[in-house]
Amino acid sequence: MDFFAQQARVRGSSRRLVVLFVLAVAAIVAAIDAVVWFTLGHHPVDGGPARSNLPLLLGSSLAVIAGIGLSSWFRIRSLSGGGRAVAESVGAVVVPVDTRDPALRQLRNVIEEVAIAAGVPVPDICLLADEPGINAFAAGYSASDAAVCVTRGCLDQLTRDELQGVIAHEFSHVLNGDMRLNIRLMGLLFGVLVLAIAGRRVIGFGGGRSSRRGGGGQVVLIGLALIVVGYIGYFFARLIQAAVSRSREALADASAVQFTRQTDGIAGALKKIAALGEGSRLQMANKQEVAHMLFGEAGRFNALFATHPPLLQRIRALEPGFREEELVRIGVAMQRAAMPAAASPLSASAPAVAAMRAGVIPGAAIPPVVPSLLAGALASAGTPAGGQFQRAAALHQALPTRLREAAQQPESALAVVLALTASAAGPQPSQRRIIADAFGDDVHQAVQGLAAEVVKLPPIARLPLASLAFPALKQLPPARQQTVQNTLDALVHADGRVDLNEYCLARLLRLQLSEAQQPRRAPIDGAKKLPACRASVIMVCAVVAAGGCSDEARARRAWLVAMQSVFPGEAIEWTPPPAAWQAPFERALDDLDDLLPIAKELVIQALVAAINADDLVSVEEAELLRVICASLHCPVPLGNGVNQATA
Repeated sequence: MDFFAQQARVRGSSRRLVVLFVLAVAAIVAAIDAVVWFTLGHHPVDGGPARSNLPLLLGSSLAVIAGIGLSSWFRIRSLSGGGRAVAESVGAVVVPVDTRDPALRQLRNVIEEVAIAAGVPVPDICLLADEPGINAFAAGYSASDAAVCVTRGCLDQLTRDELQGVIAHEFSHVLNGDMRLNIRLMGLLFGVLVLAIAGRRVIGFGGGRSSRRGGGGQVVLIGLALIVVGYIGYFFARLIQAAVSRSREALADASAVQFTRQTDGIAGALKKIAALGEGSRLQMANKQEVAHMLFGEAGRFNALFATHPPLLQRIRALEPGFREEELVRIGVAMQRAAMPAAASPLSASAPAVAAMRAGVIPGAAIPPVVPSLLAGALASAGTPAGGQFQRAAALHQALPTRLREAAQQPESALAVVLALTASAAGPQPSQRRIIADAFGDDVHQAVQGLAAEVVKLPPIARLPLASLAFPALKQLPPARQQTVQNTLDALVHADGRVDLNEYCLARLLRLQLSEAQQPRRAPIDGAKKLPACRASVIMVCAVVAAGGCSDEARARRAWLVAMQSVFPGEAIEWTPPPAAWQAPFERALDDLDDLLPIAKELVIQALVAAINADDLVSVEEAELLRVICASLHCPVPLGNGVNQATA
């Protein structure tokens, strides 16, 4: 699948569908204006001529538009906290990092592994504890403030592979940028529905006035019109909501298969939804509000309101030979499996429970850390590598227990990232002074205590460990988060030279913390074309080429390969990046973030070509590519090539 082309097509269709919301609002305004004119506008006043309709209709139009607009703004504003705020608004609770529930531990392990493989920070993990149906959703404005929420039914009914498939599906929504549109759809639906709520209030006012003075009939008529038009508008808004959702679900299913490299997981989850009596239904009162975000249908809706393609259609897209008769067998097997589980909540064998608590896949040996997590295959941008998820799981399991546990609490996670950003040989005297001045002796001592284990980490494990620490860092007070960002930058420049590993980690954390602090300000889709960002492309490619090659001649060759990839046939003169390359490099990344998705694909392909030019992918190159992709808000290319990163 061509990820960027699919992304551009889906986003284009979504924009067209959002335009329909504007047309629906215009139709609502016209309908309300007609009712106002009929009830108030064309009648004579005190025996005189009919009043002018223009001011009346203008006032009516402005009132309706303001009502819808302000209500939508209010609802979106109430969700400005990002994914966690959306999850909590529907009754979800955050899964504790120290939970002892084996099922919740397994859920946390799966989500952390998928985040590492995807090259994004670990999201907030939430649970709808009272929902027996199999369902899940991802919410937020960007990957930095995302939350993944699952129902208890997912934990009770799905195997680990099936849970992986569902989580990979939700992560595809994170990577596709679907979440921001989903929050806006929630606001628009609420804004239209408010008209009906206002109509009921108007009827109450008009009825009271009529009983007192006998003059409320016209007001009651307007109230009835608001209710009717409001619900009609809500009807069409729901149709558009469903269409927006259906246009993205096929991409999410296919992305999940590419990501995990197996269809059994997500197909198995869909089959169980089809076979289970509860299916994917939710019991919450406001389920329609999040229906377009979910893995499966929130309830039993007809085809018009369906937010997802039919289940059998989704299953057969993954397994073309699937027969509907097999659902009976699956349902019987689920009923038999549920009987011993009802007798004991921990019916799994003791070794299996212990394995889940340790984060180990039962029955699977833990392979050694493979230093090829990101750079194992970079030949095809946007196409996941076959072993990517498995390597991420192996790396996650092999991280030292002490560091994984330290990454779970805010203050100890702070010490972890400071130790990671310090020199590869451990914090140097100048870096220790910076840490002590910024955070005091307690944090300084904590960093020193973790430094010995951090030094032993293979280079490829540094960014994944920082990803695990990110949810805890977000819990620090805003002022302390700002101090963290400033200190990371100071640590990188403490010795007068910039180590590429240190820079990548500091840049990534600064970017993610900044977006997490103000989720709504996360960048949206760009509109620039490639020629408008020519200088920035040249700069970024030069930094990547120079960072991955041992001498200028090799760097120049790698850079030329990139230039021929992105600007074929053009003669461009090689200019090595300046000694102080960080500031112009970051300005260039900000410029490239404004590109169209298809243009970003060309840039990423050029960078992949430069990295592969010498047939050797270093860890520094892999990490730099991850930082660039995060800055451009696009997924890390996980291709099918054979080049391996070197530790």
